[in-house]
Amino acid sequence: MSNESGMDRRHFLKVGAGALVAAMYAAQELRAEPAATAAAGTLAAAGPPVNCAVIGLNVQGRALLAALAKAGNSPVTAICDSYAAVNARAQQIAPKAAVLDDYRKVLERSDVDAVFIATPTHLHRQIALDAIQAGKHVYCEVPLAHTIDDAKAIAQAGKGSSKVFQSGVILRTQPLGPHVRKFIETGVLADLTSMRLQWHKKTSWRRAAGSPDREKALNWRLSKETSPGLVGECSVGQIDVANWYAGGVPTAVSGFGGILAWPDGRDVPDTVQCLFEYPKGIHLSYDGTLASSFDGATELFMGTDASIFMTDARAWMVKEADSKALGWEVYAKKEQVNQESGGIALRADASKQLAAGLLPSEQKLIVFDEAGAQLNAVQSFLTAIRSKQKPSAGAVEGYQATVAALKANEAINTASRIVIPKELYDL
Repeated sequence: MSNESGMDRRHFLKVGAGALVAAMYAAQELRAEPAATAAAGTLAAAGPPVNCAVIGLNVQGRALLAALAKAGNSPVTAICDSYAAVNARAQQIAPKAAVLDDYRKVLERSDVDAVFIATPTHLHRQIALDAIQAGKHVYCEVPLAHTIDDAKAIAQAGKGSSKVFQSGVILRTQPLGPHVRKFIETGVLADLTSMRLQWHKKTSWRRAAGSPDREKALNWRLSKETSPGLVGECSVGQIDVANWYAGGVPTAVSGFGGILAWPDGRDVPDTVQCLFEYPKGIHLSYDGTLASSFDGATELFMGTDASIFMTDARAWMVKEADSKALGWEVYAKKEQVNQESGGIALRADASKQLAAGLLPSEQKLIVFDEAGAQLNAVQSFLTAIRSKQKPSAGAVEGYQATVAALKANEAINTASRIVIPKELYDL
């Protein structure tokens, strides 16, 4: 695994505790604040205002509107959905926005700088391409599309745009994501041997409507024709983090699944398992289900010296008995993780606590909810626009994770092993 930080494992073990903690945490401490204060009201934003529009106003679109309402200096000037009742509900969050029923009308507006695309996945392609062509900054939810051809078209256009294109792989934009990566870069796991992801939530995905046409439109996730499946809809962000931490992309994937909990006419499996193959013999197992909420969504990265376990906005490192002690461990909070009593809590604001004369081991951990996570993602996008810098989650990252997820869905639907050619990930 590459070591972009330039700090090898032997050096990591020799660095003094105070200097090491500062090096590990300093870059993240300010980014930890927005989610923690999200409920308090609108946040101050440096730089000029960015006029925003949201296209697609169901659950995810309204979550983006709620985040924009708190992000500061990001007025929503237009909202758009093809259904009047959905528009009316979203207007309660953005009362000053123009309400439109055709996304092309949004793109014609001179008072829209940035567009958030939160429509059903299979509708992303033309909207994203037209928004990029119109010279807008674009935030596109993931998966980028329900087919690789569509995802590639979006990603190529986004990569080539003079404006900011950000993929909605939001684990990259949370304080915890880059924070844990710094630990992995410095070699605390020693050799990464395997990874495990899971997404468990009991929900049918089925939604009722007043007409057959509307019901079909609402339930696009339940049809193979329009759905990227459970792994595609729910876990692209998790796959992206695995790619990020492993320093590569899957070369093959095996999968299987079935309709075990919701036999209601759908043809998309509600329970799936996959095995991704990475370079150097590393494997990633994935388990997803709509049948049970037990154990929620988690990520596990196992190495020969330690393992890192992540869930929601928290992470712990559990060391092997024969691994060497690290100087900064005395500052860290210890908690029981599963059946392990020595889980070292990895928190993104530790250096801030030390600078304030506090010990991280004695402080309560910041808990980030979904609204806070969405706010961090939105602010990351707005910051990239204002600073004219590359976003932390760009076209390449979103595309490569989408490719892996779509190939996994294909393997599930065919109960087979599929080789993923390296060139398929290229843009």
